[in-house]
Amino acid sequence: MKLLGTLAGAAMLTMTAGTAFADSAGVVGANTFPQQDGKSLYAAICQGCHMPDAKGAIGAGAYPALAHDQNLAAAGYPVFLILYGQKAMPGFGGFLSDAQVAAVVNYIRTSFGNTYTDAVKPDDIKASRNPEAVYFTLD
Repeated sequence: MKLLGTLAGAAMLTMTAGTAFADSAGVVGANTFPQQDGKSLYAAICQGCHMPDAKGAIGAGAYPALAHDQNLAAAGYPVFLILYGQKAMPGFGGFLSDAQVAAVVNYIRTSFGNTYTDAVKPDDIKASRNPEAVYFTLD
């Protein structure tokens, strides 16, 4: 009986944990971001971890710097990370349109000391999406 109570408690915590997270983020039921330009998208989504100056941070976790990042030379690298995430970084493919992903990728690749000017286009993002992917959403 004690195990059943513990399992029920864990299930309740699991069910409410996602809701509490969504409530604290202020985006309950929202699966899109209204920002359309790269700078605004970076400010709304990325700078909380990667910092406003894109120099990254170390604290509760390690957030890599995007400033002067040679990994951004290959445009597919940030496209993949933004769409699907990696390690502790969530994917944003279910929240951002192809145009938004292209905008934020182009912004980080041409800002913060990065000078990669071969811009990605929304069609590039569309081609990078895996049709079988199940994107994380808040629904």
